[in-house]
Amino acid sequence: MKLVRYSDASKVRLGVIKGDGVIDLSNRVAGVSESMIALIADWDRLRPRVAELTAKATADAPLASVRLLAPIARPGKIFAIGLNYADHIKESGQPTPQYQTWFTKAATSINGPYDPIELPLASKMTDYEAELVVIISRRCKHVPKERAAEVVFGYTCGNDVSVRDWQMRSGQWVLGKSFDTHAPIGPWIITADELGDPHTLGIRCIVNGEMRQNSNTANLVFGVFDQIAHLTQAMTLEPGDVLFTGTPGGVGAAAKPPRWLQAGDVVRVEIDRIGAIEASMCPEAGG
Repeated sequence: MKLVRYSDASKVRLGVIKGDGVIDLSNRVAGVSESMIALIADWDRLRPRVAELTAKATADAPLASVRLLAPIARPGKIFAIGLNYADHIKESGQPTPQYQTWFTKAATSINGPYDPIELPLASKMTDYEAELVVIISRRCKHVPKERAAEVVFGYTCGNDVSVRDWQMRSGQWVLGKSFDTHAPIGPWIITADELGDPHTLGIRCIVNGEMRQNSNTANLVFGVFDQIAHLTQAMTLEPGDVLFTGTPGGVGAAAKPPRWLQAGDVVRVEIDRIGAIEASMCPEAGG
């Protein structure tokens, strides 16, 4: 199933995609509000009803008539792993990490799948990073790699937008990764059972029609389930937590000369079997 958070003329709703339309779960399923996190947390109970609707109900609205929002508005945690594709490690000039390199992104960096991305007043060095994003299904700690698939709710597309000068000013990347609008995700969450193996997916970033990144999740240094096993040694993950799983080579910072994003640029992230997000770059208000 593909689950969406969207708005129409009246309110924010949750839905499930059917063909070229969307079925309104907020109106049809008791207990479903506009919170995707609440839906994920109660998925074991709600899934049979959602599956029934997906099979039997007609769409309530054409997909083209609604505005798709970030599937999760305010995740409890957003974690992202750095240097996790061999070609990106090579272009960065850094050694392959012995241990997984994690950083956080602020919850306020979440952005919709087609909403404009801000170019900050504080920098002219904004970059793109196409990434497969994992959504956690349940509260979990000390998850062995062999059972990590059990705590994955689903997957979506993401762009780990990075302000490179702020990122590299110190050993801590958080500020450079946490500017407002710099974590667009979407367009929906495809449930893990429908996607299947997350390590066989073509992943691409296209800027103004030019292919900049083109790889496959088979090239992850640390796979999705390794990542979950590692993180849960340190902390409890919870329903709706978001994990950015790394970006392949081809980032703007590695070009010679660097190719920073400019106002009006259109950045598209595509992942096989999931979908695509696309956004125009715009100056931050006040610029």
